Amino acid sequence: MDSGGHADTGAFFEKPALTPERQAFYARLEAGGVSPLWEVLSTLIRARPAPDAVPVLWRYDALRPLLLEAGRLLTPQEAERRVLVLENPGLRGQSKLTGSLYAGLQLILPGEIAVSHRHAASALRFVIEGHGAYTAVEGEKTTMHPGDFILTPSWTFHDHGNPGDEPTVWLDGLDIPIVNLFDTGFAEHYPGGMQSHDVPEGDSFVRYAANMLPVDYVPVRQASPIFNYPYARSREALHELSRNGPPHACHGIKMRFVNPATGGYPMPTIGAFMQLLPAGFTGQASRQTDGAIYCVVEGRGQSRIGETVFEWGPRDIFVVPSWTAASHQAASGDAVLFSLSDRPIQQAMGLWREQVPMA
Repeated sequence: MDSGGHADTGAFFEKPALTPERQAFYARLEAGGVSPLWEVLSTLIRARPAPDAVPVLWRYDALRPLLLEAGRLLTPQEAERRVLVLENPGLRGQSKLTGSLYAGLQLILPGEIAVSHRHAASALRFVIEGHGAYTAVEGEKTTMHPGDFILTPSWTFHDHGNPGDEPTVWLDGLDIPIVNLFDTGFAEHYPGGMQSHDVPEGDSFVRYAANMLPVDYVPVRQASPIFNYPYARSREALHELSRNGPPHACHGIKMRFVNPATGGYPMPTIGAFMQLLPAGFTGQASRQTDGAIYCVVEGRGQSRIGETVFEWGPRDIFVVPSWTAASHQAASGDAVLFSLSDRPIQQAMGLWREQVPMA
């Protein structure tokens, strides 16, 4: 794991000088259960974002042996979900990768089943390796392939299984910090441990992903009605777009995943994106208020995040904190990056900002 330093404080207000008389006054305030705003104003309201999260990169090849060791030491039943949490060095002990998002690497071995449960937190899965495993959401299974982006929306029963013959690993991304901020976290197991898989596989994709909707369609949740966004289709779209015009100066060819019923984001709190950096592409720096978690799908390259430069390759994971200048560069071949962030909720609240380009 490599990590960069903390961002500057972004201080906007200055604290008044501390005198003995004021210090004694503050002690009386504390005894009365109040505190002086002017002593904390510089941390409450800043001139610009000053995230505690720092740039960090994990090399997947270094984490994989640890995942497999976890698979040897604990069963899915013991662990509930066999996951290695990716903790940002600036947020140690908080199970956060950015200020608002949790992420981890989940393993399921051949022949294993992770029982069905549901929770208030919304989750996405980005498949890193393995063929043949599945996720089931509300009774519908979807087979997982590397590069697939899979949803388990808030309060939907879901389970995982691996009838194949090789380990499967995916990146989990959840809005747990957002849910816990509002003290709205609930969870429960499915009665009996396993839901029945009585919906034909691919049913939701046929119903909702063909630029059509059932004539009597009525949304039952804010999240997308489809659960799997196959990488084969995402990659094809990026490839065709790369032939239709020049890449964006900062982002290359970048697309966001959508809810096909609304055109909005797949989930109300988490956005997901896929971008192609053509061979030799050198992007200009930009910054956004949504701190982003990236997973390399294909290719090699480097990213400058603030003052830190990371060299990355397939399946590596790195973080760009909020309002930190970042630029991405592909090596001799094309590179593809998947990313997730809390952009949907920031935009819904009118908080999201972007500065592009910065060069």
